[in-house]
Amino acid sequence: MNTSRLLAAISLGACLLLTSTAFAQEAIPAEQAVRHVGKSGMVCGKVERTRHAQNTEGEPTFLYMGGSFPRHTFSARIPGNIRDSFRPSPEELQGRDICVIGSIERDASRAEIAVNSASDIKLANIR
Repeated sequence: MNTSRLLAAISLGACLLLTSTAFAQEAIPAEQAVRHVGKSGMVCGKVERTRHAQNTEGEPTFLYMGGSFPRHTFSARIPGNIRDSFRPSPEELQGRDICVIGSIERDASRAEIAVNSASDIKLANIR
C-alpha cells in the first residue's frame, strides 16, 4: 500500500472512531437520574421490580430501578400497546441490569422515561 492510501485509510478510521465516540451516550446511574430531568439520556441500573398496571389507563408496565420499591429513584414506563414487542418480556427483566434511552422526566420525586419502543431498552453489563 502506498503512503497516500495508508494516510487516507488512517484518516478514515480516525474519522469513524471520532464520529462513533461523539454519539455514544454516557450511562447515568438510576440513582442519579433525577439530576438529569429535562434532558435525553441513557439511564442504567438493576430492575428491582416490575408491575403491569392492568387497571390503569393505557395498561402500562413499570420497571422500578434505583432502589427497592417504593423508595426507588427511577422508573421506565412501557405503554400497554407495545408491551408484546419485548423479548424478553418486561417481567423477565426483573433482577437484570438494563439501560433505558429517552427523555428523562419527573414523576413525583422520581425520574422516569416513557419508553417509545422495545429498542429503547438494552440489556447491560454493569459492574
